[in-house]
Amino acid sequence: TEPLERVKAPFPRVRFTEVRDMLTSMGYEVPMDSDLGIDEETAISKRFEKPFFITHFPREAKAFYHRPDPSDPRFCLNHDMLAPEGYGEIIGGGERIWELDVLLERIREEGLNPEDYKWYIDLRRYGSVPHAGYGLGVDRLVTWIADLGHIKYAIPFPRTIRRLRP
Repeated sequence: TEPLERVKAPFPRVRFTEVRDMLTSMGYEVPMDSDLGIDEETAISKRFEKPFFITHFPREAKAFYHRPDPSDPRFCLNHDMLAPEGYGEIIGGGERIWELDVLLERIREEGLNPEDYKWYIDLRRYGSVPHAGYGLGVDRLVTWIADLGHIKYAIPFPRTIRRLRP
């Protein structure tokens, strides 16, 4: 219970560029157009004793619907929350693009076909408001809280190299 007793807000917030610098000093290569992989998440989360946020990922590293930061559009207004002690990402989220013209521009930048996203585009065309969202990986959270060591112990029917079906 001692590690969980340290889990009190506020949680540290670290920009992606700072995390990238930390990882580079640890010998990892993290391109600016890339998200963090499991090895990088594990390494950086071992440097924290409680959950922390990584914010402002590069625009190229995240999905087209993440809102660019108005003060520096190379980055998005998004975050990942990582559990400490090497457990990695447990939450991912951020602001979504609500302006139709910005959304269409991002779809074009990514080389996607707007027809494939017609229903999503129509949500913005016929009215939207500033909004955000996040996803919580319950299995990942349980793995960390219960100190299970591996996510396969928190999943009812895990897939492994030797097991593809329940």
